[in-house]
Amino acid sequence: MTSVFSYLVMMLATLFWGSRVVIAVCYTLGTDIGIEPMNPNMEIALLFVTLVCFIFIFKRNIFGALVYFLANGLYFGNDLYNRIVFITSGQAVRIQFLPLILSFLGIFIPFLVVMDIFLNKEGKGKESDGKTDWFFNNEDFDRKLDERADKNQYKF
Repeated sequence: MTSVFSYLVMMLATLFWGSRVVIAVCYTLGTDIGIEPMNPNMEIALLFVTLVCFIFIFKRNIFGALVYFLANGLYFGNDLYNRIVFITSGQAVRIQFLPLILSFLGIFIPFLVVMDIFLNKEGKGKESDGKTDWFFNNEDFDRKLDERADKNQYKF
């Protein structure tokens, strides 16, 4: 990751993951913080899947980003769809907007990660640097140095 946008997206994803960990732990301990997971068992499984995907995402692997997007899309997408349908049907007089915002962020942040890896050309970088290839990857230069070193044997 070389661009500032990549760092910011990954920090945002990590903070969102941390907030979901706090929500899951508080729900498990019985502490009321105002937000409950939609499915506590799936939430915990999603947290572990996300943790494994972060390893691949930090290495700029598109497979990890797609699994991250797919897992979060399946988990948060259903809730987001149900809440939007509930709002648009006119039945919502009062709704909790925090779970709606968290569901939206649960889909939008993985989408940003996937787009960042797809569109960032300088993320992986080249395997070799053109400025130093003449020195490190030049076998002819090494042979000339070896031959010259063999001829200059000074004896006292």
